[in-house]
Amino acid sequence: MMHLLDIILHLDVHVAEWIQMFGPWIYVLMFLVIFAETGLVVTPILPGDSLLFALGAFTVIDGGLDLWILLISLSVAGVLGDAVNYHVGKYMGPKVFERQSRIFKREYLEQTQAFYDKWGPFTIVAARFAPIVRTFAPFVAGIGKMNYRKFFVFNVMGGVLWVFTFILAGHFFGNMPAVKRNFHIVIFGVIGVSMIPIIWPLISKRFSSKINKKPTVPN
Repeated sequence: MMHLLDIILHLDVHVAEWIQMFGPWIYVLMFLVIFAETGLVVTPILPGDSLLFALGAFTVIDGGLDLWILLISLSVAGVLGDAVNYHVGKYMGPKVFERQSRIFKREYLEQTQAFYDKWGPFTIVAARFAPIVRTFAPFVAGIGKMNYRKFFVFNVMGGVLWVFTFILAGHFFGNMPAVKRNFHIVIFGVIGVSMIPIIWPLISKRFSSKINKKPTVPN
């Protein structure tokens, strides 16, 4: 876990090392990481938003990465990942949440359900921008047997929008001197902003429930 945290906080260093180590195969490796982060329910802690931002930053340096290869290949990885996740949820059903475990936590399901309550089918798009929920949203859609044609449309929309947003953000802002000097702080910021869609529905739900529980004062 500490090694994963080190990778996330120093993505600029590690991505540079991976480019040197893997050469053109870096695109295959990143494809697999994004596919796993979105497609495998057992890997929700893999970096997503922060990794895309870091990869985008490496498209504007000499000997770095090709912008269009990243945009296209990782969009495909995200869409395929959600599609696989949907079918796993559809055929495995809710049984995986019957027993508490480190991976299939009931609170993950509740966070995702809060997203569905707020966004409906558009959750498949909105959840792309929320870590952990991003991994569980297609899984829950499969459990609920959402119409696959509808799911597919939102899946493509969300996958492309997510990948393009963070890679282009890294492409345009990641190589700025101030960002390069404070890259770990920027990564914290990306992660923090990504967590807002998870935290806010839960906070607002609890806040509204407390208000509703307040006793009424008789006239």
